[in-house]
Amino acid sequence: MAIIPLAEYARQHGKTTGAALQIARKEGFKTAYKPGRDWLIDEDEPYPDRRVKSGKYVGWRKGGKVNDQQGTNPAGDGAESSD
Repeated sequence: MAIIPLAEYARQHGKTTGAALQIARKEGFKTAYKPGRDWLIDEDEPYPDRRVKSGKYVGWRKGGKVNDQQGTNPAGDGAESSD
């Protein structure tokens, strides 16, 4: 359990520093903190995977699982969808 800079943590996980910084700012890491100018994090913390893996949004543009209403677009602005 060593504390390392966020930039080094991002390099170890193959991510950009900016992507890791965004997650740290949104409190996505449990052990990240900013004692001064730089962010620090525990090197053993797993990188969060926030992708939707349930398949919930598969086919949403074609009126699939998410869009159950026919004739409306997923944006919900009342415009007709063009299929």
